Amino acid sequence: MDKGTLVKQAKEYIEKEKNVYFKTEIEKLLASEDWDELLDRFYCKLEFGTGGLRGIMGGGYNRMNTFVVSSATQGLAAYVIKAFPDKARAGSLSAVIAFDSRHFSAEFAEASALILAANGIKTYLFSSLRPTPELSYAIRILKADTGIVITASHNPAQYNGYKAYWNDGSQVIPPHDTGIIDEVNAVTRINEIDRQTALDKGLLKIIDKEVDEPFEAMVRNRMFRPDMIKQNGGNVKIVYTPLHGTGALHVEGVLDSLGLKVLTVPEQREGNGDFPTVALPNPEEAAALKMAIALGKKENAGLVMATDPDADRFGIALPAKSGGDFVLVTGNQLGALLADYIFLSLKEFSKTPANPAMVNTIVTTGMQAKVAVLYGAECIECLTGFKWIADVIRRSEAGEIKNNIVFGCEESYGYLIENETRDKDGISAAAITAEMLIYWQSKGKSLLDRLDELYEKCGFWEEMGVSKYFEGPEGQKIMDGIMERCRKEPPAQLGGIKVEKIRDIENLETIYPDDPKRREKIDLPKSNVLQFRLADGTLVSVRPSGTEPKIKFYASCCAAIGQGGLGAAKLEVQRKLDAIKNDIKKLIGD
Repeated sequence: MDKGTLVKQAKEYIEKEKNVYFKTEIEKLLASEDWDELLDRFYCKLEFGTGGLRGIMGGGYNRMNTFVVSSATQGLAAYVIKAFPDKARAGSLSAVIAFDSRHFSAEFAEASALILAANGIKTYLFSSLRPTPELSYAIRILKADTGIVITASHNPAQYNGYKAYWNDGSQVIPPHDTGIIDEVNAVTRINEIDRQTALDKGLLKIIDKEVDEPFEAMVRNRMFRPDMIKQNGGNVKIVYTPLHGTGALHVEGVLDSLGLKVLTVPEQREGNGDFPTVALPNPEEAAALKMAIALGKKENAGLVMATDPDADRFGIALPAKSGGDFVLVTGNQLGALLADYIFLSLKEFSKTPANPAMVNTIVTTGMQAKVAVLYGAECIECLTGFKWIADVIRRSEAGEIKNNIVFGCEESYGYLIENETRDKDGISAAAITAEMLIYWQSKGKSLLDRLDELYEKCGFWEEMGVSKYFEGPEGQKIMDGIMERCRKEPPAQLGGIKVEKIRDIENLETIYPDDPKRREKIDLPKSNVLQFRLADGTLVSVRPSGTEPKIKFYASCCAAIGQGGLGAAKLEVQRKLDAIKNDIKKLIGD
């Protein structure tokens, strides 16, 4: 892009942007002639993808700011009006908006609410920060047609994002996602209304307790053994951190009402978009739980738990069997424990439905399918992203598939315990995990003891992730090149283990390298994912991230528990994963 075009776009943006902060940023960059920074902010538009928007906050078309958010909301409004013409004519369309603790989240939420209102869509806006699962729940109980949550989930502090939801409370999937994208790209004019007028006309309604209270009641009602918690919960100390996000309100409220002792890390309790005590507010990262674990050691806690800023992700650490330290539990491991506990509890209380099943994603551990089999249940796989888990639940309720879904989870610390929401729910996960801990303690076991028992039954499983960021104008091209090479010249082996078959989910076919003519169709929606099944059963997957400029590799590896016991199986799996990791680094040029 030449300087003349760059200056023209920058000036055009300044005229359109209502927020003085973002407008001033671009004015200063123009005045200082910082062409490199201006190019990064204008070389492309921040793309409204299938999940919405996510990017670094700042002025410019390639940043998260009020103008970009407003354009997206105008496009969403246009699509909703076309999708529900009768309700639009009757003036009965509605939406719900929630936001997290990030900088400008409240401003983006209000701007979105007023644009929806200006388009005749009654909008329920939470009075202050609320978690993503509550937004999903609110859409369902308020019978809204769409919803928005302003969050960048677990990303660094400089990011913010925008996720669009449909009337079932799940994030949008085809055909709605592409339909919304088309409308966003077609926006030439943004309808506007001021806050007071929207309130006076009943097009804007501020909400809090009318959703908070039934949401917490729903979470409590999902417990299997509330009486056991009340009897024994006072004997267990739980340390919790919301990582400066939205989780404290409901995690504290629900766990306290169940009779549990919760100690919240004081330095991380309040919402703060700077995330001053962590580099990444992500419960997947050991560093994010450092303060919580320190408090857990001091207080002799039985469980340390964390939610990310919008409280949809949930992670835990447990006291080591040897004492003194805490062990981080992965998303795959906790998913296996929860699946086991839920199937076990349904069976014990004679509540197991016909054709029971859980759902997980194609990059989640194979151990969970083994756990489901222990209880005569199935594990249905879907694409990465919780919206696809919600889609399986929707199809189950519609009778399109035979199974009744009792649990959903993904490797990236996302769990869905209930059907009343349609996105991952860190609040409910916190409550059921606390109950599960107390249950196994009543049997004389820790959660780590139970995990080892599951390994004995299902084999030892361990997963590994390798990610590499590719920022800037060339980043997408580099990632496209890596995917193209993996398709055209797939590795014959990984970690010294032969690749026996390749699942290409973009082309919806399974390929067998030893028999090129053999092709099998895949029954999944298209997605830019490749999976390599190795001769020993290990699965290696690769896909570009849908929300960040990075490419992600996943490996799930298993070893049977032989004569050498669990320790030998762990060493064997670690050896395989180390070798696979070295080959992955070669593939991405690291």
